[in-house]
Amino acid sequence: MKMPPEYIEAQKNMQPGVISSMGFLGEDSRNLADIIQTDESLMARFNLSFEEVSRWMKEMMNEALKGLGESVIVRNKWEVQLYEVRGFIPCPFKDGIFRKRVVVIKKIGSNLQLTLSDLSIHLFEKHHFLQGKGSFFRIEPQILKELLS
Repeated sequence: MKMPPEYIEAQKNMQPGVISSMGFLGEDSRNLADIIQTDESLMARFNLSFEEVSRWMKEMMNEALKGLGESVIVRNKWEVQLYEVRGFIPCPFKDGIFRKRVVVIKKIGSNLQLTLSDLSIHLFEKHHFLQGKGSFFRIEPQILKELLS
């Protein structure tokens, strides 16, 4: 798929060492537009709404904040814990700057786990970018579906 100029610039910003040491693409060799298009299709296939899942992600972040670094049980279904370091990180699309906070969400009674940052939630919600395959903050639609079921 041909990429618009803002995607070309964002993909450059996603390379390791530009904004973050790890980058956002993992070992994914596809272009940004193809990654987003494929993930949008997967989200639809799993009947997951970007809007609803974004609300859930923000709820998990907010609940984790209440724990002040300790784990918190949410609705007897998820265990969430917040990790925070000083500083901020910009969005590769140049539309915001985000705290360096990470929430780990575990589904109780399973091995399912998802790691999200404020920036990864923004990328998911605003840009439908779940990050490249192999990226540390990759949001797999299948994992989302299982976590939410």
